[in-house]
Amino acid sequence: QVQLLESGGGLVQAGGSLRLSCAASGDTFSMTFMAWFRQAPGKERDFVAAIRWSSGHTYYADSVAGRFTISRDKASGMVYLQMNTLKPEDTGVYYCAAGRGILSSVRFASAYTTWGQGTQVTVSS
Repeated sequence: QVQLLESGGGLVQAGGSLRLSCAASGDTFSMTFMAWFRQAPGKERDFVAAIRWSSGHTYYADSVAGRFTISRDKASGMVYLQMNTLKPEDTGVYYCAAGRGILSSVRFASAYTTWGQGTQVTVSS
């Protein structure tokens, strides 16, 4: 069993930066992928970025590639999402997720079995 706790959300102006953190505890050795998803009001939960826990290989949604960076520290069980050049459309609740899926499913929320409680990110124009 893995537990996840996000932090680092807040209010920022367009063009600014934020860094989200996700603390993973419990059976982290069972994880294959860690990911960040986001959900805007009235919309579905969308894939943002994922990282393979063992190798550190990363995967991004087209909308954030080049602006966001996902990273992990295996020793401390931490996953980070550095968000730069933020836009108003990046606004939403950001969720950390853990799963043991395969690469072809990494962008789908259904591939993840454990979720954090979410942290709000608001980007003002």
